[in-house]
Amino acid sequence: MAIIYSDTSKEIHIFNDQISYIIQILDNGELGNLYYGKKVDHKEDFSYLLEGGLRSLAVYTKEDDYFMSPQYTKMEYPCAGRGDFREPAYEICQENGSRIVCMEYQGHEIYKGKKQLEGLPATYVENAEEADTVEILLTDKLLQLDCILSYTVFRDYPVLTRNVRFVNRGSQKVALERVLSASIDLPDAEYEMLSLTGAWARERYPKARKLAHGVQGTGSRCGCSSAEFNPFLALKRPGASENLGEVLGFSLVYSGNHMEQVCVDTCDMARVQLGIHPEGFEWELNTGEAFQSPEAVMVYSCQGLNGMSQTYHKLYRTRLARGYWRDRERPILINNWEATGAAFTEESILRIAKTGKELGMELFVLDDGWFGKREDDRSGLGDWYVTNYEKLPDGIEGLAGKIKKMGMRFGLWFEPEMVNKDSDLYRSHPDWILCAPGRIPSPSRNQYVLDFSRPEVVAYIYGLMEKILSSGDISYVKWDMNRYITECYSAKKTEREQGKVFHQYILGVYALYERLTKAFPEILFESCSSGGARFDPGMLYYAPQTWTSDDTDAMERVRIQYGTSYVYPLSSMGAHVSEVPNQQTGRVTPLKTRANAAMFGVFGYELDLSQMTELEKAEIKGQVQFVKAHRHLIQHGVFYRLLNPFEGREAGWIVVSEDQSEALAAYYQMSAEPNGPWKRLKLAGLCPEKKYIVDGEDARVYSGSELMNVGIIVKKESLCANGGDYSSKVYYLREKA
Repeated sequence: MAIIYSDTSKEIHIFNDQISYIIQILDNGELGNLYYGKKVDHKEDFSYLLEGGLRSLAVYTKEDDYFMSPQYTKMEYPCAGRGDFREPAYEICQENGSRIVCMEYQGHEIYKGKKQLEGLPATYVENAEEADTVEILLTDKLLQLDCILSYTVFRDYPVLTRNVRFVNRGSQKVALERVLSASIDLPDAEYEMLSLTGAWARERYPKARKLAHGVQGTGSRCGCSSAEFNPFLALKRPGASENLGEVLGFSLVYSGNHMEQVCVDTCDMARVQLGIHPEGFEWELNTGEAFQSPEAVMVYSCQGLNGMSQTYHKLYRTRLARGYWRDRERPILINNWEATGAAFTEESILRIAKTGKELGMELFVLDDGWFGKREDDRSGLGDWYVTNYEKLPDGIEGLAGKIKKMGMRFGLWFEPEMVNKDSDLYRSHPDWILCAPGRIPSPSRNQYVLDFSRPEVVAYIYGLMEKILSSGDISYVKWDMNRYITECYSAKKTEREQGKVFHQYILGVYALYERLTKAFPEILFESCSSGGARFDPGMLYYAPQTWTSDDTDAMERVRIQYGTSYVYPLSSMGAHVSEVPNQQTGRVTPLKTRANAAMFGVFGYELDLSQMTELEKAEIKGQVQFVKAHRHLIQHGVFYRLLNPFEGREAGWIVVSEDQSEALAAYYQMSAEPNGPWKRLKLAGLCPEKKYIVDGEDARVYSGSELMNVGIIVKKESLCANGGDYSSKVYYLREKA
C-alpha cells in the first residue's frame, strides 16, 4: 500500500520508494501540508511538523487558541476570506454575493489505480497495480457544495498527480471564479524558479530567477497554452545542476488559458499554484452540476534537472501519449510547404514525393493549399474539401493513391479551428465565429476562430474531416492553429455562460480529437500552432508529437529543442531539415548540422528535393539511413543535457539506451572562437564499468567512467564546416562485445 491513513493523528501519507507527501486534517476541518519531498519512512504521527504560535495581526481558527493561524500554516487547498491572506486556490461567489466558503473534511477513499478525467486529457495506468489514489472529500455544509481533491502516486515514478472536482448538491447556484488544480505550501523559499518562455520562432527558452517576496509566475490568456509561456515551472535549489541537487517540477496537462505562480510571504513560505487562469473564467454550477479541473503533474528529483526531465519524458511518452503510434517508430517524412507553399500542382507534388522515396523517406505530407478556393491565406479555411481540380485533378483520394503506389504513406494538413470570411462555411454561418455583439472581430493572419464551445460547430468540422480521411488512404494529419483567441464571446451562450467559453472551447478541441482518434486509430496526428504555440501535455494525449517551432534554423532549433526537453520527450518533438538561407533567420548552416539537430526529434525534411544537387541527395540518403538505424534509440532512450547553448558558444546532449549498451551524443558549435581552447565533451548516463567503442573516431576502447569523467576529445577536423560557425558532430557509442 502506497497511501496510509493514520486515524490517531488524522494524517494521510502518500508515498512510494522515492517520494513522500503528507497531509494532515487540521482541527478546523481544513487540510494542512506537513511534507513534500524525498521519501521518509512511515510512522503514525508527523503532527510535530505543523508549526504554529502567537503572532501579532494573525487571525486564528479558535477562540483562546493561538496555535493555528491560516496565514502562517502550510495549507493544502487554501480559500480566501478566512484569515489566509495569501493567494487562494479557489474562489466561489454565492447568490448573496458572499465569497466566504468553509470547506471541511468529510472523509476519503483510497483505491488502486487511477480514474480517467471526464472530457480532459490526463496520465493513465494500464493496470491498477501501477498507482494508488486517494480522493479526499471536503464539504461546505451551508452550501452543500463538495470539493473532491484527488491525488495519485505512481509506483515507478517520483510523481504525484492532482486534480480537483466541485459538485453542487445544494439548492442555490454558485459561481466558480477560480479553480486551480494544485496548491502546495513549502516551508522555505530558497529556490530558483525555472520557466519556459519565448515567442513565435523562439519558443520554450529556459529562464531562471531567484524567488523573492510577493507573487511571481507565468501564464497565458490567449486561449491556448501559447508560445510565450509554457504550462510548467520548476523550483530548484540554488546549487542544483543538471545532474545533482533537488528540483520540484510542476506541469499542467491543459491546452487553454493557464497560470503557474509562486507566492512567497514575508515569513519566507513559498506557495506554488497552477491551473486554469482565473481571468476570463467564471463557471456557474447549478444544483446537481459538477466541474472538473485539469490535471497537475508534480515531479520530485534529487538528481537535478536531468532527473526531473527524464521522469517527465518517460511518463509522458508511455502514460500520457496513447494509441497505435505511442511506441512505434515514426516515419521519416517530406513536407512540401517550404518547397511550394500553396502554389503547387499535382505534378510538382509527385516530383517531390518521388525524389523523397528514392532517398529513403517514408511519408509525404501535403501542407496548406489543397482545399476550397485556397490560393493564399485569405480564403478557404473551413471548406475541407477539394474544389480546385486544376491543382488536384483526381482530388485527395487520387493523389493519396498515387503516393501510395510509390511505396510511401500520405499525410494532410488541416486547420480545423479556423475560418476565412471568404469561405462557404463563413457565408453559411457567420455567427459561428467567436465575436462580441456589435464588435468587429480582430483579424489575425486573415482568419477567425470558430466557436468550438458549441457542439454543433465541432460536429460539422468532424463531418468534413471524417469524409476526407475516409475517402483517401491517409496515415498522418498535421493539425495547425495559427492565431490566438480574441473577442471570446459565444453567440449561443447566455450572459452568465460567457465565463465558460474559453474552457469549453478547449473541451471542444479535445472532443474533436477524441472522435477522430477513435474513428481513425492508425492515423498519426501531429499538433501544431504556428509552430510551437500549443506544445503542452494536453495535446500529447491525442497527438503523440508536436511541431516544435516554425523556426527550423539548425542553431535556433538546438536552443528550442534544448529548452523543450526540460519537460517533453524527444518522441514528441517534430524536427525537420529545411532549406537555406533559412526562412526565419536567413542563416546558412551546413546540411550535416541541420540533420544533426533535427535527428534528435521526430525526423523529416521540408525543402524542395528536386532542387538539390546529386552530392546533397547522396548526403540526405545517408542521413535517412542513419536515422532509421537509430530512431528506436532516439525515441525510447534516456536523454541527458550536457552543454547549455544559452550559456556559451556550445551545446551538447546524449541519449542512452535503457540497458546502457548504446548511445548517441551530439556536439554543436554555435559560433567559432579564434585560437580557442581544446574541447572535451563529457558524457552522461553510461555504465561506468562497461567498455564502449565510439564509431568513426578511432579503434580505442573506452570505459563508461572515462567517457563521463574525462570525455571525448572534440577534434576540430572531425566537425563539419571545418570546425567553424554552425559546426557539429554526432557520436554513436556501442558496447564492446
